[in-house]
Amino acid sequence: MPHPSATKVLVIGYVWPEPRSSAAGGHVMQLLETFLGQGWDITFSSPANPGENRADLIALGIREVPIELNSSRFDAFIRELAPDIVLFDQFMMEEQFGWRVEKNCPHALRVLETSDLQSLRHARHQRLKDRLKVDDVSQDFSDVFAPALHEEFALMAGTDLAQREIAALYRCDLNLMVSEVEIELLVEHFKLPRSLLLWCPLMLDLPSEPLVPFEERAHFLSIGNFRHAPNWDAVLWMKNAIWPLIRQQLPGAQLHLYGAYTPPKAAALHNPAQGFHIMNWAEDALQVMSAARVCLAPLRFGAGIKGKLIESMLCGTPNVTTPIGAEAMYGELPWPGSIAQSAEDIARAAVQLYSDPVRWTEAQDAGLALLANRYQRQVHGPALIESITACRAELAQRRRDNFTGSMLRHHQHKSTQYMSQWIEEKNRNA
Repeated sequence: MPHPSATKVLVIGYVWPEPRSSAAGGHVMQLLETFLGQGWDITFSSPANPGENRADLIALGIREVPIELNSSRFDAFIRELAPDIVLFDQFMMEEQFGWRVEKNCPHALRVLETSDLQSLRHARHQRLKDRLKVDDVSQDFSDVFAPALHEEFALMAGTDLAQREIAALYRCDLNLMVSEVEIELLVEHFKLPRSLLLWCPLMLDLPSEPLVPFEERAHFLSIGNFRHAPNWDAVLWMKNAIWPLIRQQLPGAQLHLYGAYTPPKAAALHNPAQGFHIMNWAEDALQVMSAARVCLAPLRFGAGIKGKLIESMLCGTPNVTTPIGAEAMYGELPWPGSIAQSAEDIARAAVQLYSDPVRWTEAQDAGLALLANRYQRQVHGPALIESITACRAELAQRRRDNFTGSMLRHHQHKSTQYMSQWIEEKNRNA
């Protein structure tokens, strides 16, 4: 049990964390584990219904308290809890509950876990859809994959989603960013103070067991939550364009696609005769990844960093992805596999990795080096705690310096407060 004087943390989750279903869920669990390592007293709340793959937080010593949207009962709950730190999981939770946190616990540090920039992901999705309306024949997407940051800004800036999301970032005292590219976009083009942003990627322990060698592996693998639009788009691109090219060169090749929450439209793609297998949810993602020879992640849009590619490195499984998939993940280091921009090049790289043990082993080694250089828990965990501690010590000054955030809180929270109170009254009289 935490000490009675321990720092109190309230995490308000968009969903109950499912670390085996998504990278976002995994990152939230890594944050919770880091806080637990400090002996902090943690309460996790969410207005969402529990998912079937949710983590057992109670077993970790974390208190679970369901909450409701547009309900003044949250006010009484947070006043009694009196947290020192409130972490919002995704900006929508800051929109919903931020004004209540400020009203009832004005001195609590407000931290936003972004997972990725949703407005960037949505803008890239729109760019892809616009491209496909004009040209759905060419399978070379170099024009989609290579925009400069000022072009991304121009695509995002006028959208309602970007204005909501960037405002939430300003209103918080600290924002956790998994992608250095997104930090540069926010600082250079949206003009957020760099002091509001902390690079906090996935925090991992390096593999301690020997990796499965080339000759003991078989098949291609793709993995990802089917509810996540970039993953579903990648499945369709593989089915319609990439996998037929691989099968032309490797007629006996098999592709196993694992994903949480398999919808009927995904199950309908199952075709053993074509070597295209929809495998549903993987009970142990690392186990199935360790048995595969090559991981395919042909993402045509997205944001953040990709948990499936981190898992491939942890398991020593070389991967083939796109510039979107590899974005912000490897710095100046060699990529542990191949990065390609067309269906033809992806297929060619996949076949080469699958067939060449020397190239494959080099890619496996590159993955381990990349993990050690950029994703070690013992580096990013202490950096996170140090940043939070400094923010708490300088909170009044930080808020004075962030006048834009204070202004946005004043106006946005008033409008959100009145809307929420109107909805609550409407529900009460329904």
